[in-house]
Amino acid sequence: MTIPQQPEKELEQVISPLEVPSSFSDFDLYLFGQGRDYRIYEKMGAHLRTVNGVKGVNFAVWAPNAHSVSVIGDFNDWNRAATQMQLRHSNLGVWECFVPGLQAGALYKYAVYSRYNNYMVDKTDPYGFATELRPLTASIVANIHQHNWQDDAWMQQRAQLQQLNAPISLYEVHLGAWRHVLERHVEGALEEDRFMTYRELAPALATYVKEMGFTHIELMPITEYPYDGSWGYQVTGYYAPTRRFGSPEDFQYFVDYMHQQNIGVLLDWVPSHFPKDGHALSYFDGTHLYEYADSRKGEHKQWGTYVFDYGRSEVRNFLIANALFWLREYHIDGLRVDAVASMLYLDYLRPSGEWIANQYGGREHLEAANFLRQLNEVVYAEQVGAITVAEESTAWPLVSRPTYVGGLGFTFKWNMGWMHDMLQYMKLDPIHRRYHHNLISFSLVYAYSENFILPLSHDEVVHIKGSLLNKMPGDIWQRFANLRAFFGYMWGHPGKKLIFMGAEFGQWAEWNFAESIDWHLLEAPSDPRHAQLQNFVRELNHLYQREPALSELDTEPEGFSWIDVHDSDNSVISFVRRSRRDEDTLAFVCNFTPMVRHGYRLGVPYAGEYYEILNSDDQRYGGSGVVNAHAMWSEPTPWQSCPYSTVLTLPPLATVILKRRQVSP
Repeated sequence: MTIPQQPEKELEQVISPLEVPSSFSDFDLYLFGQGRDYRIYEKMGAHLRTVNGVKGVNFAVWAPNAHSVSVIGDFNDWNRAATQMQLRHSNLGVWECFVPGLQAGALYKYAVYSRYNNYMVDKTDPYGFATELRPLTASIVANIHQHNWQDDAWMQQRAQLQQLNAPISLYEVHLGAWRHVLERHVEGALEEDRFMTYRELAPALATYVKEMGFTHIELMPITEYPYDGSWGYQVTGYYAPTRRFGSPEDFQYFVDYMHQQNIGVLLDWVPSHFPKDGHALSYFDGTHLYEYADSRKGEHKQWGTYVFDYGRSEVRNFLIANALFWLREYHIDGLRVDAVASMLYLDYLRPSGEWIANQYGGREHLEAANFLRQLNEVVYAEQVGAITVAEESTAWPLVSRPTYVGGLGFTFKWNMGWMHDMLQYMKLDPIHRRYHHNLISFSLVYAYSENFILPLSHDEVVHIKGSLLNKMPGDIWQRFANLRAFFGYMWGHPGKKLIFMGAEFGQWAEWNFAESIDWHLLEAPSDPRHAQLQNFVRELNHLYQREPALSELDTEPEGFSWIDVHDSDNSVISFVRRSRRDEDTLAFVCNFTPMVRHGYRLGVPYAGEYYEILNSDDQRYGGSGVVNAHAMWSEPTPWQSCPYSTVLTLPPLATVILKRRQVSP
């Protein structure tokens, strides 16, 4: 006999918000008030919920200085009086209501009426999981727990693949400008040039990255942002992947696909500032809720943005929970924290008289530093194997050292000093480089003070700075040769590697966020140099993963020693990279002039037979073909800093990598 089921309650049986139990426990609220409810996004925002058999959506928002708040949306014709929220927890200012009958896909905002200044505004949900495609700004009710993750193998080995002695080579990507779907006819209609979606990008980008030998991609911000020209760094939707490329589930698919191809995913994350757009966080409830009230502390006037109030527990909670949100719910492998220097200094980009000193009279932003320490401690405690990276451009000490020794607790720090010195050096005409030899050697003075990543990022190829290839001096052949030599040196230098998309094949043009990078350069049969440069970067990456000496002691001084750092007259440097086994040792020689140097004596650390494993002047890479094709035997002649030496030919504008061959006695 079939037992008849109870019909669902009719939507007319609306449950009054006063009758619906709060989704917050007292402990939730206590932790939120302390800034330590790291799953607060599971309660704040819009969540599908069933109450006494009635399905609907629960809304919750923090607005302590609001007189009233209502939910408006397509379900109530955006009527501010239709769906009033209740002030559930007056001490913290949390407003809440349950709307029966709503489903995923509903559009909504919060209509906020302040206690002050007759302020009234419609706000996007700070904890919203999805938003409309710009220029529209409504939040969208979304279920982010539908994706069936298939990346268990990656997640289990991630900690090993991201440790300090692992080879990490990052390909920095702006998803909107990596590759477009070009104008085409689809079912008789003309489809204009457009972005690729997350699901289209996943196989295309993964195939390319894997073939090129990069271990990770680093995504410029995909958190929702209104203005394309901000590149994602002016965030209005901290919990929402941008709608430009698809839905939240589509982005989960993207990350999952990368992991299944053994590619890690880092995300640029922006807790340093936020834009003044009226629909977002600024002046949220008629007061400076998320930002400092005093503009001398709470505003970056040059950027036109606000600074988060790191001294407020609920704001710290918002940000730290957000970091964990991307690591937990989207399986992101690490966060590159943007503009850390702007957070650490109260006078950053502020003239004298327009900033406030800390309690001790100094310029250090103590609240921001404490926030960063808390952030890193929580990430490492809760997300095994995840990493954090500081984009920090000053000499603030111990950025990538544990908090228990006084550090900020990041895993890695971008080596901005190395980047600026090397770009300055490489721009010089080779005839002048001998007078600036310190630019190429100074980075080793501090190479082990932090755990560094060597970045050649998007910031260096925009705003009339020129592409990497265009920064190089000389004719076209010399420009390519200089860039190959530079890359060879970079891959030999201690530190993880990062280059921005397009640099790997020598894009001539500056990066333009509105256009695809210049893939057509690889398709010109009359000019193979771009494909040859790309092939060289591919070989570097695969060598990097294959040779333990390039990563095993990457953060330990024992992993590097100079052979000769003093040959400024010839603009030549040479050094050794080591692993824990002598037989893995590699010798690097870099000639930064266009002169071929025959009979160049090079010190080597061990007796034996040496041979080239990579030469950037090889014709395969577009070089002139000056290679050392035969083995080079060491001689018992001490030279430079080594007990042995050998003689080789140094090719012009090139990096040569040597390895000792094991010879049977």
